[in-house]
Amino acid sequence: MSTDLLHTLLTSVEEEIPHSLSLRERLHANPEPSNAEHSTARLVAEALDESDIETVAGTGLIARAGPSRGRAVAVRAELDALPILEWTGASFAAENGLMHACGHDVHMAALAALFRAVRRSEDSLPGPLLALYQPSEETYPSGAEAIVREKVRLGEIGAVVAAHVHPEVPWGCVSVDPGPVNASCDYLRITVEGVGGHGAYPHRARDPILALSHVVVALQSLVSRRLDPMHPGVFSVGWTRAGSLENVIPELAEAGGTLRTLEPQDRGPLRQAALEIVETTARAHGCTARVEVTEGEPATVNDDALAATARALLPEAGFELAPPLRSCGSDDFGFYRSLAPTLMVFVGLDGAPNTQRFPLHHPRFLPPPEAVEAVARAQALALAASYR
Repeated sequence: MSTDLLHTLLTSVEEEIPHSLSLRERLHANPEPSNAEHSTARLVAEALDESDIETVAGTGLIARAGPSRGRAVAVRAELDALPILEWTGASFAAENGLMHACGHDVHMAALAALFRAVRRSEDSLPGPLLALYQPSEETYPSGAEAIVREKVRLGEIGAVVAAHVHPEVPWGCVSVDPGPVNASCDYLRITVEGVGGHGAYPHRARDPILALSHVVVALQSLVSRRLDPMHPGVFSVGWTRAGSLENVIPELAEAGGTLRTLEPQDRGPLRQAALEIVETTARAHGCTARVEVTEGEPATVNDDALAATARALLPEAGFELAPPLRSCGSDDFGFYRSLAPTLMVFVGLDGAPNTQRFPLHHPRFLPPPEAVEAVARAQALALAASYR
């Protein structure tokens, strides 16, 4: 059944690609920030040409196609852009200081093609398709988390799937791995409070800069000494801030960073260990410390059965299986696992036609037009694999 359905979808998707290429360029040229994707949502709604669309999580959209019977499969695409000044030089480049530098424009246009294709062959689906256009993937509050809170709006869900372009996967290949594929992410804001004083008399002060420096170094032991060496994890400090004059020891020193774990069971213990390290290291230097934790997205974990079925269908969709890809990058797609089995596949861009290789979130990152069809085929693959 999955193979026949996939063939039907792919035939219809091909006919919708020209329309979606135009949509992709319009979306790319008019990016909007997280939780403010009003024009983006309007462009998508017009492209879907569907009256049965409802809003979700503020600016998000849900469009339904296919039969009313059976469990629905939701296919997720992201609406928001990043605060990046674009350097691609494309004729449809954004000029407002925002940029679709993570492929969201491609994902949205591809899902529009798939949705319109499903409407051409609605009777072939064993259950409904939900085109889930999600706001705020890049920042907090998370759009996925908000949608999960509104889950009654979605009805009975059998699976939630997505396809994401990736510059480290070869062109013509798709990565479909079971288990964790993206890490959880928690944000740590560290404040160390000492006793200020003159730089010439450090013994009369309690230096929070020195204490914070030792805290930052000590936190590197989280991964090297607190985590199973076979389990990936990352702690990175992104900023530090302290003082204003060369000869003054300040009262406070601050830092911010992210803590990421790929295996869900490592998240809580590693976070607790981080709190202990910060507090005890600061105390050893005569200072006090506090840590504010912003709990971010959980790990993205692919359902074993969905991944196995999708792998078997790869040749039918015109793809080869990519080498395994597990990343300490994060995506709020992980929230959907609390609703239903999930599957995130990565669509290759490395070696794509007329495309320079740049990482995600780079100001020159620009998937080629052919990526729209590749992502639409990958979304169709994930959709067909999810009806059971």
